[in-house]
Amino acid sequence: MIEVINVTKRFDSFTALDHVHMHVKKGTIYGLVGPNGAGKSTIIRHITGAYRQNEGEIRVDGQIVYENPVIKEMIAYIPDDIFYFNQANLKDMMVFYKNMYPSFDIELYERLQECFPEVNRKRAIRRLSKGMQKQAAFWLAICCRPQLLILDEPVDGLDPVMRRQIWRILMADVVEHGTTVLVSSHNLRELEDVCDHVGIMHHGRVIMEKSLDDLQGSVSKIQVAFEEMELPDFAGSLDILHHAQAGRVHTLIIRGEQEQLRAQMASYQPILLDILPLTLEEIFIYELGGAEYEVKDILI
Repeated sequence: MIEVINVTKRFDSFTALDHVHMHVKKGTIYGLVGPNGAGKSTIIRHITGAYRQNEGEIRVDGQIVYENPVIKEMIAYIPDDIFYFNQANLKDMMVFYKNMYPSFDIELYERLQECFPEVNRKRAIRRLSKGMQKQAAFWLAICCRPQLLILDEPVDGLDPVMRRQIWRILMADVVEHGTTVLVSSHNLRELEDVCDHVGIMHHGRVIMEKSLDDLQGSVSKIQVAFEEMELPDFAGSLDILHHAQAGRVHTLIIRGEQEQLRAQMASYQPILLDILPLTLEEIFIYELGGAEYEVKDILI
């Protein structure tokens, strides 16, 4: 659905995107993660056609997206910083969206009232709280029946009940209509529950792009203990991303397939060996630790 091919974007002397490659399959939920300043919002603005790259190509559904109104009719976008006309209320914006999107579903718009009962449809949206604005933005965007829905921090500022409601509606739309979703968020715990694929950005590049299952299967947390207090000399046979020790027990974060790692560790005859699943947040921290983005231990 989305193909980002060797895309570079410069603002004067600053390179915001540095030969980015990224692929989002149709009908999937793709989580784009990375530290602040990694280039997530910049690549999103290119995918929506708001920015034009200096080099490379961006295609949506096989077509160049920049200055392509046919493709833009397929895309709905909720930015982190939401903009609406000064005095427009929800009904005004609904009419605006309905004229912009031929696929706008007015029946769905009416049905979703019960999902967003606290949103005042007669009050100017810009006078609503941030959480209410987020609800209004999602309400309008999902009613456009987009083929591609792009979300930048979509549930920031929402209470836990409404966050779950938003994700439930979104996942139902993916299942029923095959909508493709690209979501950028710092809440990795929530992305772990909904995403099929994950891309990690750092310094204007996508440094890793995998299905969530493959990503979680390629990095393991191992707790191991030996007769001696110190670790054996692995002689570079293991790709260790992190090592911590508590008494005799060593906790290792190692890149590699779990069964292969288990066999390698067992060959050193440990007295304790346990392999634990990693969360997406842990994978993010340890992978970026290898990209000079290390979490430091600080004693105060």
